[in-house]
Amino acid sequence: MRSIGRLLSLGLAVLAAAAPLRAQATAHETRDEFMARARAQVEANERLRPNVNKAKNVILFVGDGMGATTIAAARILEGQQKKSPYGGEENLLSFEKFPYLAHSKTYQANQQVPDSAPTMTSIVTGSKANDGMLSVAPNVLSSDDFAGGADLANRLETILEKAEGRGMWTGVVSTARVTHATPGACYAHSPNRDWESDADLSSGAAAAGFPDIARQLLDFKVRETTMNGVRSKGLEIAMGGGRDRFLTRSDADPEDPRKTGRRKDGRNLAKEWQTAGGAYVWDQAGFAKIDPATTGPVLGLFEASHMQYEVDRVNEPSLTEMTEKAIRILQRGPDGFFLMVEGGRVDHAHHEGNAYRALNEAIELARAVQKAAELVGDDTLIVVTADHSHTLTMSGYPTRGNDILGLVVENGADGKPLKDPTLALDGRPYTTLGYANGPGTSVRLDLTRVRTNAPDYKQQALVPTPAETHGGEDVVIFARGPFAHLFQGTMEENAIFWVMTKALGFW
Repeated sequence: MRSIGRLLSLGLAVLAAAAPLRAQATAHETRDEFMARARAQVEANERLRPNVNKAKNVILFVGDGMGATTIAAARILEGQQKKSPYGGEENLLSFEKFPYLAHSKTYQANQQVPDSAPTMTSIVTGSKANDGMLSVAPNVLSSDDFAGGADLANRLETILEKAEGRGMWTGVVSTARVTHATPGACYAHSPNRDWESDADLSSGAAAAGFPDIARQLLDFKVRETTMNGVRSKGLEIAMGGGRDRFLTRSDADPEDPRKTGRRKDGRNLAKEWQTAGGAYVWDQAGFAKIDPATTGPVLGLFEASHMQYEVDRVNEPSLTEMTEKAIRILQRGPDGFFLMVEGGRVDHAHHEGNAYRALNEAIELARAVQKAAELVGDDTLIVVTADHSHTLTMSGYPTRGNDILGLVVENGADGKPLKDPTLALDGRPYTTLGYANGPGTSVRLDLTRVRTNAPDYKQQALVPTPAETHGGEDVVIFARGPFAHLFQGTMEENAIFWVMTKALGFW
């Protein structure tokens, strides 16, 4: 019975009379083309001169779970989507064209392989932290110590808080819930990343009046500024999912009236945002009406929970659209801005063992980075990184241009692609991409007639686990703009904070 259940996890759609995947013939690049492209990269690097001017703005992009293998596979997939005549391997994602990069060591205070809460805490506070902690010092060891988490001495000041204190406008944008670990670490302090609404608090924390993360977003106040006559004491922009963390159990969800919010305290935080003069939107139509030139603070909550995957998106803005809108709003701030943009669902698709959606989420993040780069100038530091990696692997000896989501097809003795997929020792073909663990079947199936590039296909996993886990290897930091040259070598993840604050002149 277990084998049948695992087999069904592949999805019936990908098993239905699918034709075997074949390698596509690609054009051959010449020796001179290979040499010219590589030499041009070296010559471009030779012309680099560090930008040591103070940054007016910082944009931090986080591809949640976007490890090096994810970047490589997404790069190839994007090239193949563009129908590259050479196969896609020569393609570069937008941020891979940035001139400066480094490795980021993602271990945390008590974790060899980390989760998103301490990793993002590292990036935005300059200190590593413990498992599940949001911007709380590492001497707080457990969510049971909610008193320690509430102690101001244990609160790690974030770059967003520092920016607000200097009169800068700030924002968080995510395809996950805006109360999730990565955006939450920017503005909230909690010994438990899961305390997103008051309904999620432990009984002890609730009795002590510990503020949940959604409440902290609304109550976040550092320094008052004005946006088109509207007072703003905290975040100027918060856009993503997580609507039910802001609505009460008596509030019908605007998209599906059969559903209600989660809050028990009677506070409709979306209405409170509006009462304070801010704009609250929850769908594509409302988003489209937000005029960057006239709006006050914006709260966009486009799903009850996480936003839809890009390939499934209906009636809500893309990450690129949210990024563009956020930048156009924040650019009006007279003292500069700090913006964090998260491609949160790269991580979620990996946990599901679904490389198709994970890679397309990474490609969408790259589009958002490209749009940001077009909108800002040399006075803006743009940093693109991941908080941690995943167990995605890329292996075998597939021919150039082989479908990155497909079966491995090798070259024959003549140097040309073989007609049929390569067989493992068990006589069955295998995919280029796989996971070291995860919910995809660990039973070796015959994939000859399976559409492994179908949206719902789950890559095979070596170790069966309910959800695929994070990986512990280094991730990459890409950067351009003021002080981007400080990203060099292998760095501690929390050094990202120190480069960003250095660029802004905070120290």
